Amino acid sequence: MDEHKHHEQLIDGISKQFKEILENSGQGMYIYLDDIHKICNEKFAKMLGYTSAKDWSSAIQPFTELFVDKGSPSILVHAYRSAMEKGIGSSFDINWKTKNGKSLKTNVILVPIAFEGHLMALHFVTKK
Repeated sequence: MDEHKHHEQLIDGISKQFKEILENSGQGMYIYLDDIHKICNEKFAKMLGYTSAKDWSSAIQPFTELFVDKGSPSILVHAYRSAMEKGIGSSFDINWKTKNGKSLKTNVILVPIAFEGHLMALHFVTKK
């Protein structure tokens, strides 16, 4: 099985595992495996101006270029690396880029999670 197909199966599996939380959280949420393989809840998709979670997850340009506003990419990348390399969760402020190009100020809680032997990052996003 090729890696892309395997990653699709991982995202499908993690979305089923977290379905209740994704659907019922009062916060925007997304789970990130890589730029192509990610899922979010409807609340996060709408925060960024996407019509649906599927619309958001189908966007496959480099993640930080597409979704993260200027000044914030290094914050998100540092937190992600700390989570993946050291198992460290964190909370930080970040500005997202909405679909129409506007900036959205938020606080993000990022924690590492594992699913079927693969590390992923779980994010909870709250508007400021």
